[in-house]
Amino acid sequence: MSDDWEPLVKELARWEEAGRVAEFWLRDDDAVEPTPALDRLLDLTGRFAVPVCLAVIPAYTGGPLAERLAQAPQASVAVHGWSHANHASPAEKKQELGPHRPPEAVLSELSLGLERLTRLYGGRVDPVLVPPWNRIHRSVAGRLPEAGFAALSVFGPERPGPLPMLNTHVDLIDWHGTRGCRDHSVLAAELAAQIGRAFAGRARFAGLLTHHLVHDTSAWEFLERLAAITSAHPACVWLHTHELLPRSALFTDAPS
Repeated sequence: MSDDWEPLVKELARWEEAGRVAEFWLRDDDAVEPTPALDRLLDLTGRFAVPVCLAVIPAYTGGPLAERLAQAPQASVAVHGWSHANHASPAEKKQELGPHRPPEAVLSELSLGLERLTRLYGGRVDPVLVPPWNRIHRSVAGRLPEAGFAALSVFGPERPGPLPMLNTHVDLIDWHGTRGCRDHSVLAAELAAQIGRAFAGRARFAGLLTHHLVHDTSAWEFLERLAAITSAHPACVWLHTHELLPRSALFTDAPS
């Protein structure tokens, strides 16, 4: 076993010795249509029986993706904003769901997005909102149930608040540097730290964030190695989104 993976392997050994099972969740952002990259993601997750939640952009998706997902029972769908459009000023961080428009207008788009995806993908859709750029204003987040949403998924630790959260905690991509895969040893250590927090009762699961459209060779290699290690390990399990939703009220937040 490569030293890159030693922290995660050791942490999983601790779970196995304690007779416990660590939970993992995979969210992949920006799906719209079938592409070779999406095929690679679905083939990989299907081969290792790893559930994947695809955050789909409602404004730009359609029947072709629905046809492709009909062949991928491990894939579910969440709502990735409406059009992934930036409404912030150049001086601000990019936001589609920020304070730049009336909350009613934003919620109307999100409701339309959920309806559109449900019409296209049926029961494969989970009522989870994934904000573009993982940013959402409090005025919108607190009213998501009005638009039909049961949970919110951003990046970072879950914190108490009015809305259930299913977050991701480890991002595969180095967005502020190479824009390629981050160092494998760092990623493995971060996953080990997250399930270590779960072991101590300070978290529930480790959420991995991927973006299939920008994966380089190193990203695919990391994801395949991770799936191989975890899918065959008695002390870990990859969960479908709908399996986490009933327990999502344990950790909630409403980001500003």
